[in-house]
Amino acid sequence: MTAKTIEWLDGKLRILDQSKLPWEQIFADLDNYRDVAMAIKEMKVRGAPAIGVAAAYGIALGASGMKTANKDDFLAQLNQIMQTFAASRPTAVNLFQAIDRMKKAARGDGVAEVRKSLVNEAKRIHQEEVAATKKLSQLGAELIKDGFTVLTHCNAGALATAGYGTALGVIRAAKEQGKKVSVFATETRPLLQGARLTTWELIQEGIPVTLITDSMAGYFMKRGEIGCVIVGADRIAANGYTANKIGTYTLAILANAHGIPFYVAAPTTTIDLSLASGYQIPIEERSPDEVTHVRGVPIAPEGTRAANPAFDVTPPAYITAIITEKGIVRAPYTEGLKKIGSRSL
Repeated sequence: MTAKTIEWLDGKLRILDQSKLPWEQIFADLDNYRDVAMAIKEMKVRGAPAIGVAAAYGIALGASGMKTANKDDFLAQLNQIMQTFAASRPTAVNLFQAIDRMKKAARGDGVAEVRKSLVNEAKRIHQEEVAATKKLSQLGAELIKDGFTVLTHCNAGALATAGYGTALGVIRAAKEQGKKVSVFATETRPLLQGARLTTWELIQEGIPVTLITDSMAGYFMKRGEIGCVIVGADRIAANGYTANKIGTYTLAILANAHGIPFYVAAPTTTIDLSLASGYQIPIEERSPDEVTHVRGVPIAPEGTRAANPAFDVTPPAYITAIITEKGIVRAPYTEGLKKIGSRSL
């Protein structure tokens, strides 16, 4: 994919508005941290690693816009900015990892020095995510056999990572290794990230992709047409329980029932060692309108009640392996994740 999801340019944050894809490729130049936080909340920027990167740049942007020269006042306002980002989306741990790093980077003899430190830290976070997703993709590609058809859910490509991709990165790397690979992409209701974004990325990469509804996965597994399932993650607890887009848990059970490998691809910044169990992961509840409407068009009778949890949690018993930039982890996950895991919050 040639378009950059996130880019720091001349003191502003340029984002590719993912809510407009695939119909329009629109870039927005954001010079206000509130606009960045809103872009995260409205899923103009989405995907756990990309959310963390955008928040880091947003915090740096907020710091550059402060008028005070008093360091104590500056740090107090900076803390409020960080709280704004912490409230934007609750499930993706990369967001909170980035906030934690930016908080620790707010050091220096004066306000100007702190501002510079924050910009540099945001750039480091971005560069590290790019490197991590490239590395994990190369490692994960070894699990893809020549001729495999891979099933993926939601979107875990360059759009979601501000880098190379996680689940889609593994598929891209397999192709670069000369393997013949094709993809089944679930549409991913209710916001259709698979239909809108995953297909868009794969078509640009020249990788054959077949779009299916979320409910078709079992049918194609039963027919023996799926070689493996690869998904991304928004948070991985210390025991291997993994939060990802709603519907992932169902796919994991289906894959297990049909003897199909089920892989999770994620950088170590998605690992949260502070949570002993995945059932402690906060699950974002989004507006019911996203279920009763598709892009503003009602698909259910007026007054219909709807639930809209954005994520579910997959137990490690259904996960064949977790692919990270520091290695491929298999059960027992508690031991493996502890060895490579990101810092605890």
